[in-house]
Amino acid sequence: MVRVAVEGCGHGTLHAIYSSISKSCEINGWDGVDLLIIGGDFQAVRNSYDLNCMSVPMKFWQIGDFHEYYSGARRAPYLTIFVGGNHEASNHLFELYYGGWVAPNIYYLGAANVLRFGPLRIAALSGIWKGYNYNKSHHERLPYNQDEIKSIYHVRELDVRKLLQIRAQVDIGISHDWPRGVEWMGNWRALFAKKDLFEADARAGTLGSQAAKYVLDRLRPPYWFAAHLHCKYSATILHKPANENILPMSDRPSATIETILPLKYISEPGLTSVQRNTDEIDLDMEANDEQQQPAMDSTFAADVDGGDDQRESVKADEPVVPEDLRSQLPVSFARKAVHSASIQDTPMPNHIFNTTTRFLALDKCLPQRKFLQFLEIESVAKHHNLPSTQPYVLSYDKEWLAITRVFASDLILGNAAALVPPNQGETLYRNAIESEEAWVEERLVQKDKMAIPQNFQLTAPVYDATIGIGTRKQPKEYTNAQTTEFCDMLKIPCPFQMSEENRSERMRVGPREEAHRRGGRSAGRSGRDRGRERGKGRS
Repeated sequence: MVRVAVEGCGHGTLHAIYSSISKSCEINGWDGVDLLIIGGDFQAVRNSYDLNCMSVPMKFWQIGDFHEYYSGARRAPYLTIFVGGNHEASNHLFELYYGGWVAPNIYYLGAANVLRFGPLRIAALSGIWKGYNYNKSHHERLPYNQDEIKSIYHVRELDVRKLLQIRAQVDIGISHDWPRGVEWMGNWRALFAKKDLFEADARAGTLGSQAAKYVLDRLRPPYWFAAHLHCKYSATILHKPANENILPMSDRPSATIETILPLKYISEPGLTSVQRNTDEIDLDMEANDEQQQPAMDSTFAADVDGGDDQRESVKADEPVVPEDLRSQLPVSFARKAVHSASIQDTPMPNHIFNTTTRFLALDKCLPQRKFLQFLEIESVAKHHNLPSTQPYVLSYDKEWLAITRVFASDLILGNAAALVPPNQGETLYRNAIESEEAWVEERLVQKDKMAIPQNFQLTAPVYDATIGIGTRKQPKEYTNAQTTEFCDMLKIPCPFQMSEENRSERMRVGPREEAHRRGGRSAGRSGRDRGRERGKGRS
């Protein structure tokens, strides 16, 4: 049994989060937790320059307290893992696309990942859903234009495609955005009563992430944690056994997370170190997006988990995914007309056998918010060669490393015109992955090299208070040694490496010209050619 603390959005408040965990453990008789999971908007801001790469209006810029953990002035008291959200120092997380330590004892899970922690197998997907960027490559590279500061955190199909190749059971799924449709699996009447702007989007099928839903429906973990919408919400998703059709949304009963999860403690400690911002606005709204996210109600602190008597199933004829969005998806994700929840024509792998997913979303760390929950989690699958005694450690996952080797050459960086290689189909990928699993077994598993190394190093300079946070200069790109070592370990290309001359030239030329907006107006600077493709292609 692993003791886990789950936090919603981080928003640069690590001191308060760790203090809340410590206080709650003391109150409830725990000597600590084994693992802390943060559901995004972590804001790993190392210095004032990183703020220029975060999608937050300048009036709301704050340096936060992460930089103290980055510099070594403080050390995280609990092993912390997190996914990326839509308010991040995206240039920092870009360095660790495959995952890595942002500070000692704090691990970013990368754009997509599956790893192990003791007996648990954890899957993760960073970012939020925007259908118009889903099929694009990771074209954003410093220096960013204003469009790229936003698009860099939009989920990409290639990363989801990798997660959909998993064929063995996982225990936990993590995303920043809610999987699309999950709002209907809990007490949606109470949710919409507290968050009235959610209902229109939910009924239009635009609330949440379609990509996260793909992964949830495929991997079916017993637990799925999310954040993003700044409220606590629980739901239960029932899946049919392997090789049977998934239950339609209208046929899925639900229950509160408190009635199903083996929870001992629910914490809402009072906070003194984080002050509520009276000017709080909806930072999740993107003015130029075609599909707006609902506004965040800054006053909602009530638990939306009510009794089953308040629940009704959503009407079966209400749309879940608009056809204009579905038309943007690759053929491999097209649904059959008679199976609304199907994401692939291939059968569900026999080793994915779980039939109930307990979903929990939490708020951000502020007074009177429901942002923290404690769980004791036991793995549902017997994983061979994994430590079952403490202290638990983070380790690589053999299947995921094999998948990473198969897809490594498809990763394209910095080229806005580049097309992502098409989906080759599960049969072709399955054969390739099985071959690579044998490689991983021989080169890494048998040589006891699966533990994630403690190889954190400083890349960017630490925060200098004399500079303050008002600088309007983007940083240069840094090559993170962790990513280089990971690629070397797997013998795959590392397109993140770049010469100093190339970095300097990119900064001299400046950001790529932004795309033309509706009405023909360009948001980019006029009179200069910033449209050239300077990024590195496939290596």
